[in-house]
Amino acid sequence: MVLAAAAAALCSFIAPAAAGSGIPEVKAYLNGIDGHSVLAPGTLFVKILGSILGVSAGFVVGKEGPMVHTGACIASLLGQGGSRKYHLTWTWLRYFKNDLQRRDLITCGAAAGVAAAFRAPVGGVLFALEEAASWWRSALLWRAFFTTAVVAIVLRAFMEFCGTGKCGIFGKGGLIMYDVSSEKVQYSGPDVLAVILLGIIGGIFGSLYNYLVDKVLRTYSIINEKGAAFKISLVIAIALLTSCCSYGLPWFGRCIPCPTHIRVSCPNTDESGNYKSFQCPPGYYNDIASLFLSTNDDAIRNLFSASTKKEFRISTLFLFFSAVYCLGIVTYGIAIPSGLFIPVILAGACYGRLVGRLFRSISNLDTGLFALLGAASFLGGTMRMTVSLCVILLELTNDLLLLPLVMLVLLISKTVADNFNKGVYDQIVKLKGLPYMEAHAEPHMRHLVARDVVSGPLVTFLGIEKVGNILHSLRTTGHNGFPVIDEPPFSDAPELCGLVLRSHLLVLLKGKIFSRERIPAGQEILRRFAVFDFAKAGSGKGVKLEDLDIEEEEMEMYVDLHPISNASPHTVVETMSLAKAAILFRKIGLRHMCVVPLSQGRPPIVGILTRHDFMPEHILGLYPHIKPHK
Repeated sequence: MVLAAAAAALCSFIAPAAAGSGIPEVKAYLNGIDGHSVLAPGTLFVKILGSILGVSAGFVVGKEGPMVHTGACIASLLGQGGSRKYHLTWTWLRYFKNDLQRRDLITCGAAAGVAAAFRAPVGGVLFALEEAASWWRSALLWRAFFTTAVVAIVLRAFMEFCGTGKCGIFGKGGLIMYDVSSEKVQYSGPDVLAVILLGIIGGIFGSLYNYLVDKVLRTYSIINEKGAAFKISLVIAIALLTSCCSYGLPWFGRCIPCPTHIRVSCPNTDESGNYKSFQCPPGYYNDIASLFLSTNDDAIRNLFSASTKKEFRISTLFLFFSAVYCLGIVTYGIAIPSGLFIPVILAGACYGRLVGRLFRSISNLDTGLFALLGAASFLGGTMRMTVSLCVILLELTNDLLLLPLVMLVLLISKTVADNFNKGVYDQIVKLKGLPYMEAHAEPHMRHLVARDVVSGPLVTFLGIEKVGNILHSLRTTGHNGFPVIDEPPFSDAPELCGLVLRSHLLVLLKGKIFSRERIPAGQEILRRFAVFDFAKAGSGKGVKLEDLDIEEEEMEMYVDLHPISNASPHTVVETMSLAKAAILFRKIGLRHMCVVPLSQGRPPIVGILTRHDFMPEHILGLYPHIKPHK
């Protein structure tokens, strides 16, 4: 409870963004949503320390999700040139100070987090491709692959160093975490039927898990909004519940004689192992204690262990599955860094082993292999990933012969679960209210055109604009992009000449390159500013409206916006299908899309589309008669 309270205090007072898995936030960032302090240095510190405290407190949580967030935070820190607040800055990192390079870095960071957590370098690359990134290209593939290769080499180097015993139990295990390759894999028709049943069970349990997690998160959000004291109290209550289950339920177990054919000691004399004595006499072990009084990793290793068919009784497996399933649901959402992978693998391995015991009379597969397939089915049912999960599980367990069965069970569980709800990370993104853009357009968009969803009023600037007008617009609107229009005598007719960003306007106004006459500034602006002055600032570093010190006399002066405008903004004609516009918006990775008129003789711009204009809530608010697609 002390460890849990410490983790909760860190998340409540220092970095609230560090609570939870972090994967939904990273996924949203890579979709174009820059959440507040999601990748800040303080969040990185709390994520690492809070994850250590949370796992040590005995919660049914994993460290894998937080490691993905940790990798992304480190990448963001490098991508913004370090942190001025903590006096960690590097000039050579300025190369990454743009959205594209930073996004690529964070994608590589997420891949590195998976590679480090599961010791699965190829799985990390595929996870970043399948789940995290919204935009992918060939250059990013080899960069992510190089990143995860370095992770694997560094991990191996540390394990070699620690293999001499200098690091305690840190260096034990090697790169394969749950090795099941010692068991021969031979399967026939009845085995495939059992695997199909596992896939169906995994899909049903996974969709139910997502539904219950969604309900619990909604309840916890109401409690957490009341303040830090309520957050910490909730964490302590869940810690107490977890401890009562871990230490209370083994008392209901009975002592089982140790098997005679095993090579390991029974009962175990060290911290980990399959046979915990608990309160049993010598030569006996308590199977419930062997699962509850082990670390999460050791419990998974025990369930995956081969040639131990009757080690755990059916009633024990059912009890442990029920406890882990429920604890995993109520633990996710409290104010600690918590991953979903380990609870899901634990529960899935448990019912997989249970099915293996029930099908023992007709199946040749070992119960340990059934546990692995059960974990795969539950992962597929909750997270709805296929390729990356398949490779991660094979790298985790070192058993390529199981590849066809793992592929089959993942596809079946995902297909079954997709009939009920979305994947758990997609649900959390939606619950947090993040305007995530899907890869496909909603069906109702086909009946609308771009001008139908343009929201006003439109705020535009002239190519050479009054300082006072710019300041007024910045103060009265929250827009981040403004169309720039040239009018006679600078053009023959009003025409759209570019788009200027709020952040660039603030930098320009702070430099005070103003003129009393409405004349172009020429090259003076480019001489006064360096390119990096307009680069994307890190968290909390950019010029703010309050930083400007514009005098009354300067309000009537003019400033030339042409040098800092994007002279080639992406435009669509107002009659373009909204579905096409949405696909174009997401594929190119835009923040602003200018809508221009179909005919001449009208103002040169109809409006601007941002991602909020493509959200179903906005469209259905404008057109309530349209039925949303379910």
